[in-house]
Amino acid sequence: MLDIKFIRENKDIIIAGAKKKHVTVDIDQLILVDEKRRELQAKIDEMRAEQNNASNAIANAKSDEERQVVITQMQTLKETLKLEEESLQSVLKEWRALMVQVPNVPDMSVPDGESDEDNLELKTWGDIPVFDFEPKNHVDLMLLNDMADFERGTKVAGFRGYYLKNDGARLLWALERFVQDRFMNREGFTPLIVPSMLRREPFIGTGYLPQSEEDLYKTQDGDYLAGTAEVASMGYYMEEIIDKKDLPIKFFSFSPCFRREAGSHGKDTKGVFRIHEFVKYEQVVLCEANHEESVKNHEALTANSEALLQELKLPYHVVINCGGDLGLGQVKKYDIEAWMPSEKRYRETHSSSYFHDFQTRRLNIRYRDDDGTLKFVHSLNNTALAMPRILCQIVENNQRADGSISIPDVLQGYIGKDVIEKRH
Repeated sequence: MLDIKFIRENKDIIIAGAKKKHVTVDIDQLILVDEKRRELQAKIDEMRAEQNNASNAIANAKSDEERQVVITQMQTLKETLKLEEESLQSVLKEWRALMVQVPNVPDMSVPDGESDEDNLELKTWGDIPVFDFEPKNHVDLMLLNDMADFERGTKVAGFRGYYLKNDGARLLWALERFVQDRFMNREGFTPLIVPSMLRREPFIGTGYLPQSEEDLYKTQDGDYLAGTAEVASMGYYMEEIIDKKDLPIKFFSFSPCFRREAGSHGKDTKGVFRIHEFVKYEQVVLCEANHEESVKNHEALTANSEALLQELKLPYHVVINCGGDLGLGQVKKYDIEAWMPSEKRYRETHSSSYFHDFQTRRLNIRYRDDDGTLKFVHSLNNTALAMPRILCQIVENNQRADGSISIPDVLQGYIGKDVIEKRH
């Protein structure tokens, strides 16, 4: 959420930012409602001051007659105040509804565009593999090597259900140990296992609600299942003041994740690329309220994810997301996409974003600056590794002509072999 004072003073910038993000919000209406809110609040404050003065007048009255006159006036004031407070609550409801729709202003470096088709490539790494045979897709490879069972997964869990088995399960566990080893002792990161079932507040705070409600699973008690460890990690310091000396705070967070994929009907319906249930390791950073600090941490988090892909020897590219492919709160975002031989294109494995104080203002996470001023910290997040999605690129890029799969060097010690031999 943006500061209403900033919105009032930079109306044209906010409108331009919303247009760049292709977000519809009525800023003129918000400012009108805010004026009404401020007028009512000023009137209520004035009436409360009158109430205090009247209380003093009653206490200091020199006669019963004088006291009764003030009491009568106070009763009238109390009734009027009650009506004004009710009016304010009604205005505040509309004000809050409009405020949570206002998008963050994208960075100047964010390109124009409507969708991920308009994202711009920044860099590439690695050599795209050249096969002397027609490469198989990950579904066929995993079935051929008895690494998964999608038919029984659908029978038991429904659409997009899956079982990982044999070397499919071993490979995922190897990846978990690999990413844990790379981050567990990385300087400054606190390992964190976070809850997946959460109250509504941290979803509103991180910007997933109300805009993305259709993509969240909800319990009968009104709680939600998270699609990323980011939500619970950001909620950790909700409504708290952090010591400045502790910044930046860096979490290496793990959680099971759940997504309805409501807007992805018909996309990636086979295999484990787009599924309802998965596990994910996330990098989350809270830093000082400084743009340069956010940019520095953004680049560092992105480099961490790139290093993992480089160790796995997966060719990838990094794109900067266009305005239409940014979320409500993101100032800037990179997607890292690894090569998928069967599709002859890159597919997303990581996202790296920074938000300035958009999330922390909603979550009320602050620190006291050197001059004593309370400021909202800046927040960032980036995927460390999402699984089993990354299996798609690993098995496809490392397949051999007979259908067997070479295991990346960095995983061989965890899985105890260098090749997954085909079983069918």
